[in-house]
Amino acid sequence: MPSDIAVQCSLTTRAERSALSTLFISDLHLDAGEPAAGEQFLEFLGGRAAAAEALYILGDLFETWVGDDDDEPYRDRICTALARLATRGVACYVMHGNRDFLYQRGFMQRTGARLIADPVIVDLYGEPVLLTHGDALCVADRPYQRLRGVVRSPRWQRRFLRLPLRLRRSLAEQARHGSQRHTQRTASPIMDADPAAVDAALRACGVRTLVHGHTHRPAVHEFELDGRPARRIVLGAWHDRGSALCWEPGGFRLEELPRVAAAPQPQPQSQTQPQPQTQTPAQTPADRSESAAADRRW
Repeated sequence: MPSDIAVQCSLTTRAERSALSTLFISDLHLDAGEPAAGEQFLEFLGGRAAAAEALYILGDLFETWVGDDDDEPYRDRICTALARLATRGVACYVMHGNRDFLYQRGFMQRTGARLIADPVIVDLYGEPVLLTHGDALCVADRPYQRLRGVVRSPRWQRRFLRLPLRLRRSLAEQARHGSQRHTQRTASPIMDADPAAVDAALRACGVRTLVHGHTHRPAVHEFELDGRPARRIVLGAWHDRGSALCWEPGGFRLEELPRVAAAPQPQPQSQTQPQPQTQTPAQTPADRSESAAADRRW
Protein backbone atom coordinates (compact mmCIF):
# COMPACT_ATOMS: atom_id res chain seq x y z
CA MET A 1 0.00 0.00 0.00
CA PRO A 2 1.17 3.59 -0.51
CA SER A 3 1.96 4.10 3.19
CA ASP A 4 4.16 1.01 3.14
CA ILE A 5 5.95 2.22 0.05
CA ALA A 6 6.51 5.69 1.53
CA VAL A 7 8.16 4.19 4.59
CA GLN A 8 10.32 1.69 2.73
CA CYS A 9 11.56 4.05 0.03
CA SER A 10 13.62 6.00 2.53
CA LEU A 11 15.49 2.80 3.31
CA THR A 12 16.25 1.56 -0.20
CA THR A 13 19.68 1.36 -1.76
CA ARG A 14 20.49 2.72 -5.18
CA ALA A 15 22.25 0.25 -7.44
CA GLU A 16 24.47 2.00 -9.97
CA ARG A 17 24.39 0.35 -13.41
CA SER A 18 26.51 1.66 -16.24
CA ALA A 19 26.94 -0.56 -19.31
CA LEU A 20 25.38 -2.91 -21.83
CA SER A 21 21.75 -3.62 -20.93
CA THR A 22 19.67 -4.36 -17.87
CA LEU A 23 16.78 -6.82 -18.11
CA PHE A 24 13.59 -6.97 -16.04
CA ILE A 25 11.14 -9.87 -15.85
CA SER A 26 8.43 -11.02 -13.45
CA ASP A 27 5.55 -13.42 -12.98
CA LEU A 28 7.03 -16.53 -14.55
CA HIS A 29 5.10 -18.73 -12.10
CA LEU A 30 7.43 -21.63 -12.82
CA ASP A 31 6.01 -25.00 -11.87
CA ALA A 32 6.86 -28.59 -12.75
CA GLY A 33 3.27 -29.12 -13.92
CA GLU A 34 3.72 -26.58 -16.74
CA PRO A 35 7.28 -27.10 -18.01
CA ALA A 36 7.12 -24.94 -21.16
CA ALA A 37 7.70 -21.67 -19.31
CA GLY A 38 10.62 -23.19 -17.44
CA GLU A 39 12.27 -24.38 -20.63
CA GLN A 40 11.90 -20.95 -22.17
CA PHE A 41 13.36 -19.36 -19.05
CA LEU A 42 16.37 -21.69 -19.12
CA GLU A 43 16.99 -20.71 -22.75
CA PHE A 44 16.61 -17.06 -21.78
CA LEU A 45 19.23 -17.42 -19.04
CA GLY A 46 21.68 -19.14 -21.38
CA GLY A 47 21.22 -16.62 -24.17
CA ARG A 48 19.69 -13.18 -23.73
CA ALA A 49 20.39 -12.83 -20.00
CA ALA A 50 23.96 -14.06 -20.31
CA ALA A 51 24.73 -11.09 -22.55
CA ALA A 52 23.25 -8.53 -20.15
CA GLU A 53 24.87 -6.63 -17.32
CA ALA A 54 22.12 -7.40 -14.84
CA LEU A 55 18.84 -9.28 -14.52
CA TYR A 56 16.06 -8.19 -12.19
CA ILE A 57 13.28 -10.67 -11.35
CA LEU A 58 10.45 -8.66 -9.79
CA GLY A 59 8.60 -11.44 -8.00
CA ASP A 60 6.73 -14.67 -8.69
CA LEU A 61 9.60 -16.51 -10.30
CA PHE A 62 8.00 -19.69 -8.95
CA GLU A 63 4.36 -20.58 -8.59
CA THR A 64 5.07 -21.54 -4.98
CA TRP A 65 8.09 -21.43 -2.67
CA VAL A 66 7.62 -23.02 0.75
CA GLY A 67 11.15 -22.54 2.07
CA ASP A 68 14.79 -22.62 1.05
CA ASP A 69 15.01 -26.28 2.09
CA ASP A 70 12.59 -27.35 -0.66
CA ASP A 71 14.66 -29.82 -2.71
CA GLU A 72 12.06 -30.48 -5.40
CA PRO A 73 14.08 -31.31 -8.58
CA TYR A 74 12.35 -28.83 -10.86
CA ARG A 75 13.00 -25.87 -8.57
CA ASP A 76 16.55 -27.06 -8.00
CA ARG A 77 17.17 -27.09 -11.76
CA ILE A 78 16.04 -23.46 -12.02
CA CYS A 79 18.19 -22.43 -9.06
CA THR A 80 21.22 -24.14 -10.59
CA ALA A 81 20.69 -22.26 -13.85
CA LEU A 82 20.56 -18.94 -11.97
CA ALA A 83 23.78 -19.85 -10.18
CA ARG A 84 25.38 -20.58 -13.54
CA LEU A 85 24.34 -17.12 -14.74
CA ALA A 86 25.98 -15.55 -11.69
CA THR A 87 29.25 -17.36 -12.41
CA ARG A 88 29.24 -15.73 -15.86
CA GLY A 89 29.41 -12.33 -14.19
CA VAL A 90 25.77 -11.28 -14.64
CA ALA A 91 24.34 -9.63 -11.53
CA CYS A 92 20.96 -11.12 -10.64
CA TYR A 93 18.52 -9.41 -8.28
CA VAL A 94 15.34 -11.09 -7.06
CA MET A 95 12.33 -9.49 -5.36
CA HIS A 96 9.70 -11.31 -3.36
CA GLY A 97 6.33 -11.75 -5.07
CA ASN A 98 2.96 -12.76 -3.73
CA ARG A 99 3.73 -16.41 -4.57
CA ASP A 100 7.37 -16.67 -3.49
CA PHE A 101 7.71 -14.34 -0.51
CA LEU A 102 9.61 -16.91 1.59
CA TYR A 103 13.01 -16.54 -0.08
CA GLN A 104 15.73 -16.17 2.52
CA ARG A 105 19.50 -16.55 2.77
CA GLY A 106 19.42 -20.15 1.54
CA PHE A 107 17.87 -19.04 -1.75
CA MET A 108 20.70 -16.58 -2.30
CA GLN A 109 23.25 -19.29 -1.59
CA ARG A 110 21.59 -21.68 -4.04
CA THR A 111 21.24 -19.16 -6.87
CA GLY A 112 23.98 -16.57 -6.45
CA ALA A 113 21.21 -13.95 -6.66
CA ARG A 114 20.76 -11.03 -4.31
CA LEU A 115 17.40 -10.41 -2.65
CA ILE A 116 16.26 -6.80 -2.93
CA ALA A 117 13.65 -4.85 -1.00
CA ASP A 118 10.18 -4.16 -2.31
CA PRO A 119 10.12 -1.36 -3.29
CA VAL A 120 13.61 -0.31 -4.32
CA ILE A 121 15.00 2.56 -6.38
CA VAL A 122 17.67 1.78 -8.97
CA ASP A 123 19.66 4.18 -11.11
CA LEU A 124 19.34 3.14 -14.75
CA TYR A 125 21.92 5.02 -16.78
CA GLY A 126 21.18 8.26 -14.97
CA GLU A 127 17.43 7.83 -14.45
CA PRO A 128 16.08 6.84 -11.03
CA VAL A 129 13.42 4.14 -11.40
CA LEU A 130 11.14 2.68 -8.74
CA LEU A 131 10.78 -1.11 -8.82
CA THR A 132 8.06 -3.07 -7.03
CA HIS A 133 6.31 -6.39 -7.51
CA GLY A 134 3.02 -4.53 -7.78
CA ASP A 135 0.65 -6.35 -5.42
CA ALA A 136 0.84 -3.56 -2.82
CA LEU A 137 -0.58 -1.18 -5.46
CA CYS A 138 -3.81 -3.19 -5.80
CA VAL A 139 -5.38 -1.51 -2.79
CA ALA A 140 -8.98 -2.13 -3.88
CA ASP A 141 -8.52 -5.87 -3.34
CA ARG A 142 -8.96 -5.61 0.41
CA PRO A 143 -9.17 -9.36 1.19
CA TYR A 144 -5.82 -9.87 -0.50
CA GLN A 145 -4.24 -6.89 1.28
CA ARG A 146 -5.34 -8.31 4.64
CA LEU A 147 -3.84 -11.69 3.73
CA ARG A 148 -0.64 -10.01 2.56
CA GLY A 149 -0.27 -8.28 5.89
CA VAL A 150 -0.50 -11.62 7.67
CA VAL A 151 1.84 -13.76 5.56
CA ARG A 152 4.51 -11.06 5.25
CA SER A 153 4.88 -10.75 9.02
CA PRO A 154 8.11 -12.29 10.39
CA ARG A 155 6.19 -14.07 13.16
CA TRP A 156 3.87 -15.87 10.72
CA GLN A 157 6.80 -16.82 8.49
CA ARG A 158 8.84 -18.23 11.36
CA ARG A 159 5.91 -20.41 12.44
CA PHE A 160 5.23 -21.60 8.90
CA LEU A 161 8.86 -22.48 8.18
CA ARG A 162 9.03 -24.64 11.31
CA LEU A 163 6.39 -26.97 9.84
CA PRO A 164 7.48 -30.18 8.08
CA LEU A 165 8.26 -29.70 4.39
CA ARG A 166 5.51 -32.06 3.27
CA LEU A 167 2.90 -30.12 5.25
CA ARG A 168 4.14 -26.80 3.89
CA ARG A 169 3.79 -28.11 0.33
CA SER A 170 0.25 -29.27 1.06
CA LEU A 171 -0.74 -25.94 2.60
CA ALA A 172 0.76 -24.05 -0.35
CA GLU A 173 -1.31 -26.13 -2.77
CA GLN A 174 -4.45 -25.39 -0.78
CA ALA A 175 -3.64 -21.67 -0.81
CA ARG A 176 -3.08 -21.85 -4.56
CA HIS A 177 -6.58 -23.24 -5.15
CA GLY A 178 -8.03 -20.67 -2.77
CA SER A 179 -6.43 -17.83 -4.68
CA GLN A 180 -7.85 -19.15 -7.94
CA ARG A 181 -11.36 -19.13 -6.45
CA HIS A 182 -10.85 -15.59 -5.17
CA THR A 183 -9.67 -14.41 -8.59
CA GLN A 184 -12.62 -15.96 -10.38
CA ARG A 185 -15.16 -14.12 -8.23
CA THR A 186 -13.34 -10.77 -8.05
CA ALA A 187 -13.88 -8.08 -10.67
CA SER A 188 -10.81 -7.52 -12.84
CA PRO A 189 -10.42 -3.75 -12.11
CA ILE A 190 -10.20 -4.51 -8.39
CA MET A 191 -7.07 -6.56 -8.98
CA ASP A 192 -5.34 -3.88 -11.05
CA ALA A 193 -2.96 -1.22 -9.79
CA ASP A 194 -4.84 1.72 -8.29
CA PRO A 195 -3.93 5.03 -10.02
CA ALA A 196 -3.93 6.93 -6.74
CA ALA A 197 -1.61 4.35 -5.19
CA VAL A 198 0.74 4.67 -8.18
CA ASP A 199 0.79 8.46 -7.86
CA ALA A 200 1.43 8.25 -4.12
CA ALA A 201 4.32 5.82 -4.60
CA LEU A 202 6.01 8.01 -7.22
CA ARG A 203 5.61 11.13 -5.09
CA ALA A 204 6.87 9.43 -1.93
CA CYS A 205 10.00 8.18 -3.68
CA GLY A 206 10.66 11.29 -5.75
CA VAL A 207 10.82 9.49 -9.11
CA ARG A 208 8.91 9.70 -12.40
CA THR A 209 9.13 6.08 -13.58
CA LEU A 210 7.67 2.94 -11.99
CA VAL A 211 8.25 -0.65 -13.14
CA HIS A 212 6.15 -3.48 -11.74
CA GLY A 213 4.57 -6.85 -12.49
CA HIS A 214 1.81 -8.78 -10.72
CA THR A 215 -1.19 -7.65 -12.79
CA HIS A 216 -0.12 -9.57 -15.92
CA ARG A 217 -1.11 -6.64 -18.15
CA PRO A 218 2.05 -5.62 -20.05
CA ALA A 219 1.94 -2.01 -21.16
CA VAL A 220 3.67 1.37 -20.95
CA HIS A 221 1.36 3.96 -19.38
CA GLU A 222 2.32 7.59 -19.98
CA PHE A 223 0.60 10.22 -17.81
CA GLU A 224 1.12 13.51 -16.01
CA LEU A 225 1.92 13.74 -12.32
CA ASP A 226 1.89 17.18 -10.73
CA GLY A 227 2.23 18.76 -14.15
CA ARG A 228 5.22 16.70 -15.24
CA PRO A 229 5.49 13.56 -17.41
CA ALA A 230 5.52 10.21 -15.62
CA ARG A 231 5.21 6.60 -16.72
CA ARG A 232 4.31 3.18 -15.38
CA ILE A 233 5.80 0.15 -17.11
CA VAL A 234 4.00 -3.13 -16.48
CA LEU A 235 5.79 -6.41 -17.11
CA GLY A 236 3.94 -9.36 -18.61
CA ALA A 237 3.52 -12.89 -17.30
CA TRP A 238 5.10 -15.96 -18.91
CA HIS A 239 2.03 -18.14 -19.43
CA ASP A 240 2.10 -18.76 -23.17
CA ARG A 241 5.01 -16.47 -24.07
CA GLY A 242 7.78 -14.57 -22.33
CA SER A 243 7.95 -10.88 -21.48
CA ALA A 244 10.97 -8.71 -20.71
CA LEU A 245 11.87 -5.07 -20.31
CA CYS A 246 15.24 -4.22 -21.79
CA TRP A 247 16.81 -0.97 -20.55
CA GLU A 248 19.87 0.46 -22.30
CA PRO A 249 21.65 3.81 -22.12
CA GLY A 250 19.63 5.01 -25.11
CA GLY A 251 16.21 4.03 -23.77
CA PHE A 252 14.01 1.03 -23.05
CA ARG A 253 11.69 -1.36 -24.81
CA LEU A 254 9.07 -3.75 -23.49
CA GLU A 255 9.38 -6.97 -25.44
CA GLU A 256 7.21 -10.00 -26.05
CA LEU A 257 9.26 -13.20 -26.25
CA PRO A 258 7.53 -15.77 -28.49
CA ARG A 259 7.64 -19.36 -27.37
CA VAL A 260 8.32 -22.12 -29.84
CA ALA A 261 5.48 -24.59 -29.57
CA ALA A 262 6.41 -28.19 -28.91
CA ALA A 263 5.73 -30.58 -31.76
CA PRO A 264 2.42 -32.42 -31.23
CA GLN A 265 2.73 -36.05 -30.26
CA PRO A 266 1.34 -38.53 -32.85
CA GLN A 267 -1.97 -40.04 -31.77
CA PRO A 268 -2.74 -43.73 -32.30
CA GLN A 269 -5.29 -44.38 -35.01
CA SER A 270 -8.65 -45.53 -33.79
CA GLN A 271 -10.71 -48.23 -35.55
CA THR A 272 -14.00 -46.84 -34.27
CA GLN A 273 -16.25 -44.65 -36.37
CA PRO A 274 -15.82 -40.91 -35.79
CA GLN A 275 -18.54 -39.33 -33.66
CA PRO A 276 -20.20 -36.03 -34.59
CA GLN A 277 -18.71 -33.10 -32.69
CA THR A 278 -20.34 -29.90 -31.54
CA GLN A 279 -18.69 -26.66 -32.57
CA THR A 280 -17.34 -24.33 -29.89
CA PRO A 281 -15.86 -20.87 -30.47
CA ALA A 282 -12.09 -20.90 -30.88
CA GLN A 283 -10.08 -19.31 -28.06
CA THR A 284 -7.43 -16.84 -29.12
CA PRO A 285 -3.93 -16.78 -27.59
CA ALA A 286 -4.91 -13.56 -25.81
CA ASP A 287 -7.98 -15.28 -24.33
CA ARG A 288 -5.86 -18.19 -23.10
CA SER A 289 -3.25 -15.87 -21.66
CA GLU A 290 -5.82 -13.79 -19.77
CA SER A 291 -7.52 -16.92 -18.44
CA ALA A 292 -4.24 -18.35 -17.20
CA ALA A 293 -3.21 -14.99 -15.80
CA ALA A 294 -6.40 -14.71 -13.79
CA ASP A 295 -5.67 -18.00 -12.06
CA ARG A 296 -2.28 -16.82 -10.80
CA ARG A 297 -2.59 -13.09 -10.29
CA TRP A 298 -3.76 -13.14 -6.67
